[in-house]
Amino acid sequence: MISRDEVLANLDKYDIKKTKIGVVASHSALDTCDGAISEGFNTVAVCQKGREKTFANYFRTQRDASGNVQRGVIDEIVLVDKFKDTVLPKVQNSLMKNNVLFVPNRSFVSYCGIDAVEDDFKVPIVGSRNLLRSEDRGGERDYYWILEKAGLPFPKKVNRPEDIDSLTIIKVHHKVKKLERGFFTAKDYDQFVEKSTELIKQGVIEEDFLKEARMEQYIIGPVFNLDFFRSPLEKKGEQLELLGVDWRFETSLDGYCRLPGKQQVELENDGIIPEYTVCGHNSATLRESLLDNAFEMAEKYIAATKKYYNPGVIGPFCLQTCVDKDLNFYIYDVAPRIGGGTNVHMSVGHPYGNALWRKEMSTGRRLSMEIRRAIEQERIDEIIT
Repeated sequence: MISRDEVLANLDKYDIKKTKIGVVASHSALDTCDGAISEGFNTVAVCQKGREKTFANYFRTQRDASGNVQRGVIDEIVLVDKFKDTVLPKVQNSLMKNNVLFVPNRSFVSYCGIDAVEDDFKVPIVGSRNLLRSEDRGGERDYYWILEKAGLPFPKKVNRPEDIDSLTIIKVHHKVKKLERGFFTAKDYDQFVEKSTELIKQGVIEEDFLKEARMEQYIIGPVFNLDFFRSPLEKKGEQLELLGVDWRFETSLDGYCRLPGKQQVELENDGIIPEYTVCGHNSATLRESLLDNAFEMAEKYIAATKKYYNPGVIGPFCLQTCVDKDLNFYIYDVAPRIGGGTNVHMSVGHPYGNALWRKEMSTGRRLSMEIRRAIEQERIDEIIT
């Protein structure tokens, strides 16, 4: 892990009054940049050639003579051949000379690799650099390890395919779509063999997929991604905030579920198994009697990260949950950074964030508000890793 002293030494070279917010142009970049613009910052998006038009053209900012934004959210782009080039020294140096504070998202880590993010990326990161590795399932101290240490509920693990005796989800990466899922479900060992064989034949999963697979109890119930924020700067109110809730649209699962049951069975008999590729998000709220439980889970997660990943989670994080028929939460995934579904709230804000802050408060805006407060209070080092 790059030393904190080295990162803070790089931060000392910044003209902090000219701070800009930078991000890899993927995942939740639009929310990050929209929030930065709302809080008075200029934005920098690292774009991959061939995928830059959304950011370089369609959401490019136009400012008046006084610098006020009249249109768009992207001020500048840094064009790289591949996203992984974000960690190249010349790219890093250009970001630091431009006074960029970098907001990590899942695309940044996935494309650049966690080793490079931890060891080679010298640009000051807003958030918890040391927690990003916990997203990699199967690691020594992954998010399941944290959840267990925190005493938080998560679906029961199934150790071997032969042990499957109820509906189980098999979590595995997609063979071709490297950032996506090759997930499938099985009710017993025979169905596991049948479905996995078919998916291998279709090129959806690798033949040796079991090496990195996670098998666990399938919770029957709605999915809620709880978009939280933890502010180490807050002194008067609570440090923990629930900004909003989102849920996913997944292909081809959602289209599959809209068919009558008989047709679903016919498709499965023909070897057509739904995939879980995320293609969009929508907003949601929780019944208010569930909010206490949501906050309690988040507080336990924060406490565990402080204990095992000092200084703990900073800024946005997302607990991805299912709720069963008895209204019990189960956490099936954790994002220790800005979540993938927050774009649904950009500009209009999150329902709970708006209620708390009495204005449109998306995750992106809350993140930049924290940066602005840190600068004004001369406490920027408390949110940088």
